[in-house]
Amino acid sequence: MLLILLISLASALVLGALLIRYSHLHERFSADHDLSGVQKFHAEPVPRVGGIPVALGLVAGSLCLFFQTHTWWPLLLLLTAVPAFGVGLIEDLTKKVGPGPRLIATFISAIFAYFLINAGLHRLDIPFVDTILSDIWPLSLLMTVIAVGGVAHAVNIIDGYNGLSGVVAIFIFLAMAYVSFKVQDVEMMGVCFAMIGAIAGFLFWNFPRGLIFSGDGGAYLVGFMIAEVSVLLVQRHASISPWFPLLCVIYPVFETVFSIYRRKFLQNRAIGYPDALHLHQIIYKRVVLWMVGSREASHLTQRNSLTSPYLWALSSFSVVPAMLFWSNTPVLICFVFAFMFTYVRLYRMIVRFRTPRWMLLRKSASD
Repeated sequence: MLLILLISLASALVLGALLIRYSHLHERFSADHDLSGVQKFHAEPVPRVGGIPVALGLVAGSLCLFFQTHTWWPLLLLLTAVPAFGVGLIEDLTKKVGPGPRLIATFISAIFAYFLINAGLHRLDIPFVDTILSDIWPLSLLMTVIAVGGVAHAVNIIDGYNGLSGVVAIFIFLAMAYVSFKVQDVEMMGVCFAMIGAIAGFLFWNFPRGLIFSGDGGAYLVGFMIAEVSVLLVQRHASISPWFPLLCVIYPVFETVFSIYRRKFLQNRAIGYPDALHLHQIIYKRVVLWMVGSREASHLTQRNSLTSPYLWALSSFSVVPAMLFWSNTPVLICFVFAFMFTYVRLYRMIVRFRTPRWMLLRKSASD
């Protein structure tokens, strides 16, 4: 496992360095020059092709796993990820692919994985529902496609600040690697460590300086892999509760669900309408009051990076209990609802300017 981790990390680290060093050769296509969007919080154009180093690290780690175990399905899993990653990368380079086609691409990847490596949801630990999913495979396929596409899209939504989605993803893969160890699934551990190494190699350049962004390609690749590892763990091991991976990913998933509710029922806007009201964005605006008003690149970058640890801490409140109670469905369900309650309460407090003083991080531009 250590070798897989080091190979994937080194591959992502080196390619990330090369993309940054020679950014002048590709920035015409890869850099995000439009800094005026409501979801843009960086001060200078930055390459959005960080998904390429992540993909290379994953491939290198998976090849190492193959030579160690002679198991083919991890390589087939990489093949199924091509549509999700490829369409996201095309968006990073052309800025012309909308969220709809990207979501459809992840659906296609999920369908490939369902048939190629039997990555399907057949149980939710709900007796009546489990019977239906086991007996009617098209419903199982539909459930799988929605779940995988939803998780991939959710990871893309929280990919807004330096290190935010990357560290959250590492937390999730660490939890899944731990449970894989508990059930003695070497192949699943290897895939998790390949992803951890690949993301860590990218994060070296992304956090805190923001020298490269993961882009849609990287976010959809990481999200797709999280979803597929989740599905495969539950499918391969009856002792693992399907609520374990749900609790692991509840932060990005509930962020997405809450955003849909907020836009549709509270703001009367289209679900896909872009805004700057995600939890990480209001924390940036109302909690991290660092050099507010300054437009200096260094100040914006530092404020950007100071936002992510708040969300890392929030994510850990779901990932840690998931690791501890990975086979106990009733307890996991309780933690899922506890997290949703905590999220909504925290969001309301910040929006209503009732943030606890100890959470505020201040430094005026004049200091």
